Amino acid sequence: MAFLIDTQELKTGLIIFRRADVKHRNWYCRIKVPDQDRYKTVSLKTADINAARDRAFDHDADVRFRIKHEVPIFNRPFSQVAQDYADLQRDRAKAGEITDHRYKNVLSITRTQLNPYVGSNQINLVGQEKWEKYPLWRRSNGKGINGRVSDATIRTEMSIFRSIMVYAAGRKYIPESHIFKGKLPLSKARREEFTPEEYRKLHTFARGWVKKARTPFHEWYRTMAYNFLLIMCNTGMRPPEAKNLLWQDVEIREDKQGRKLVILRVRGKGKFRDLVAAGNVAEYLERVRAISKATGDSERVFTTIKGKPAASLYSGIIALLLKDSGLLFSASGSRRSTYCFRHTYATFRLSEGVEVHSLARQMGTSVKMIEDHYSHITPLRNAERILQGLPGWEPITAAPLAAAEVGRVNADVADPKGTKPKASKRSNPSLSRRDGSKASSVEAPNR
Repeated sequence: MAFLIDTQELKTGLIIFRRADVKHRNWYCRIKVPDQDRYKTVSLKTADINAARDRAFDHDADVRFRIKHEVPIFNRPFSQVAQDYADLQRDRAKAGEITDHRYKNVLSITRTQLNPYVGSNQINLVGQEKWEKYPLWRRSNGKGINGRVSDATIRTEMSIFRSIMVYAAGRKYIPESHIFKGKLPLSKARREEFTPEEYRKLHTFARGWVKKARTPFHEWYRTMAYNFLLIMCNTGMRPPEAKNLLWQDVEIREDKQGRKLVILRVRGKGKFRDLVAAGNVAEYLERVRAISKATGDSERVFTTIKGKPAASLYSGIIALLLKDSGLLFSASGSRRSTYCFRHTYATFRLSEGVEVHSLARQMGTSVKMIEDHYSHITPLRNAERILQGLPGWEPITAAPLAAAEVGRVNADVADPKGTKPKASKRSNPSLSRRDGSKASSVEAPNR
């Protein structure tokens, strides 16, 4: 380094020097961190060479003591570490691992909430007590909707708070023992899926909504958003996975019975996986391809009208559709987003009896996450067993198909005579259910 002058090596990995870019004559020392390609530079705050040497050895011993006892070597304020973490999320968003919205959310929460709370504190001094007192501080210093900061908002902020501490531990700024312990406090926010009735309403409304577009430009985007909605509700993809999906990641196959199925090779959150979907998804994808200017193998499936990757995944158009259909807000008052399509898929599949472990693998998540967020589906799925023996729910020993269907949740209504329901002429053949009946062909999620 050009600004180092009067350099003296006291021992291997320890030097003292003066700086040519300052006016004073004080000494500095630079210590190599053992077994790492990193150095710590310390101002010795003296111009006396003998005092400088003694202090340099003291600092070298301090570094070795910290390493031995797993005490952080480098002190940094929380605000600096939080910014480094936000920068990492920005890079992940550019790589398509997370959404740009996720990165902006991290940046906003860090700057507006976490930094005012602990930003000036050294990261190694931010302990469990700060974590536990955050909800009280947040409610005392924030307004929120209707004058109160919601539990869901505080949980989100505390999740990011903990993620920053995990990042700091990974960078050796703090020992792992400093990572906040325990579950997030406060109640969990309910995942806002569509009910079957709401989904049918949305699907019916959307078809007419597309036709009412005033210009070809608006019609293109409404058509794309509508098919995007259908694909998401029938696959359970995460928005970042849909954003990264290429045409070469789509494969159409048939099973041994000749039934069409779709395999999607998706990537997101730094992971890759294959998911399967019913044959109707192939039709929705073909509709997208038919109006897209980007149909090459290495091009994105979801694009703008000019064929460029759709950064927002039609969030504005979908918000307009949900608003116009009266479904932008759930019954609990929460605003819906494109993530509600994934939650709808999970809810419908669980209601239809899909086993939790299989669904977790299909959706690229953990069994615990499914159980934590969708446990309200379990009573519905097991209604027959839970209600067994109550009036009207006596055990059925031998019953025809129509009677057996009574115990199923969201089952198609069977014809008393056992005749097959008439298929809609506009629909495509769907995959058969396990009981041999045909799934509903109203372009609803396969349930």
